Amino acid sequence: MRNLPSLRGRLLWNLALLLVVLMLASGLSAYWNGREAADTAYDRTLLASARTIAAGLSQRDGTLSADVPYVALDTFAYDSAGRIYYQVNDIHQQLISGYENLPAPPKGTPRTDDYPALARFYNGRYQGQDVRVVSLLKAVSEPDMNGMAEIRVAETEEARIRMARSLMADTLLRLGMLGLGALMLVWFAVSAALRPLERLRAEVEARQPDDLRPLPVVSVQHELVPLVLSLNHFTERLRAQFERQAQFIADAAHELRTPLAALKARIALGLRAEQGEVWRHTLDAAGQDADRLTHLANQLLSLARVENGARAIAEGGAQRLDLSQLARELGMAMAPLAHARGVALALEADQPVWLRGEPTLLNELLSNLLDNALAHTPAGGNVIMRVSAPAILEVEDDGPGIPLGERDRVFERFYRRSTKGAGLGLAIVGEICKAHLAQISLHDGAQTGLKVRVSFVADPVS
Repeated sequence: MRNLPSLRGRLLWNLALLLVVLMLASGLSAYWNGREAADTAYDRTLLASARTIAAGLSQRDGTLSADVPYVALDTFAYDSAGRIYYQVNDIHQQLISGYENLPAPPKGTPRTDDYPALARFYNGRYQGQDVRVVSLLKAVSEPDMNGMAEIRVAETEEARIRMARSLMADTLLRLGMLGLGALMLVWFAVSAALRPLERLRAEVEARQPDDLRPLPVVSVQHELVPLVLSLNHFTERLRAQFERQAQFIADAAHELRTPLAALKARIALGLRAEQGEVWRHTLDAAGQDADRLTHLANQLLSLARVENGARAIAEGGAQRLDLSQLARELGMAMAPLAHARGVALALEADQPVWLRGEPTLLNELLSNLLDNALAHTPAGGNVIMRVSAPAILEVEDDGPGIPLGERDRVFERFYRRSTKGAGLGLAIVGEICKAHLAQISLHDGAQTGLKVRVSFVADPVS
């Protein structure tokens, strides 16, 4: 048997993969949400610093100056791991205080609607670092100066990234703990759910080989009931098969015991005689008994072949055959026997009739039907074998026929209407018909005989 992963392991593996995907998606979502929250929080601080610097602008003698208080840049001291840069430009965009070359707002950068100020937020690069910048416009209205001064405050993004990563790590930690708890819960739940299967395995393992009682279904879950019922159905069929085999062996032993005993008694009687004529008569009778025993043994072997052939058909070993050709070949082989018995044997098969079957079994079926017909047809009678579409075989004779009340019983093993034969011919035919899913029926012949009709499943022309 191929070793497949356990149900528990497969379920846990699939669940773990699902949890990993969810954790990755949740982690990415937490990171971007953290960045958004960090931008919102730190943008507000940037704007507050810019406003503080803007409040320190003053004009003296037509010159704009900036008094930058320490508190304007001290806002970041408690939570910032990066650096702060600022720049103050006059109404002519000339630097009056702060760092040079802070990135200007890109063209088309919109003014923020989140705050009541002439401010724009944007990202840029300064001194080889990514920075977040706010540009605040401050109106200057003096008798000798009128325009807009600009205050830029920039912050490196380390604090924002650290905050986003912290939120992501916290989210992944919580999800990881939740996932681990879910896996443990599933482990215990699956283990509990599989206990009934383990009980069934232990019960089957503890049974004796001949114990074919049904398995109990009261202690398993609803989903396992169909499996147990199917096993019980299989066990019932297996038990019935064993009973049939035991009955067949008993019947075969009984059928073999009688002729063997008669043969032994006949030989013992002949040995006690002194006349040569008695010895000859004894040998002739013993030869006839041996012929009957041989015929019985051959029919028992035929039954065994039928079971093997039926298994081969069920496993897809059937062949596409022409029933007319099989009937023609067997008719030619049995024509000398029919002639020796004074019986006219005729075949009516005008066209090919295709079906799927096992050739040995079909030859056995044809042989038994013809042998029975020839055995019960008196000299001067007729036996006709017909093959017609779609896949029908008929064998008709002029014998005494079979009464209606006995037509069902003749397919039973060892059932005999007379002392001739072993009562296995039609039983073999019936088993072969079952193996080929064919229907067999008995009818009155045209005169006084019997007509056997077998309806096969036709195979369409390919």
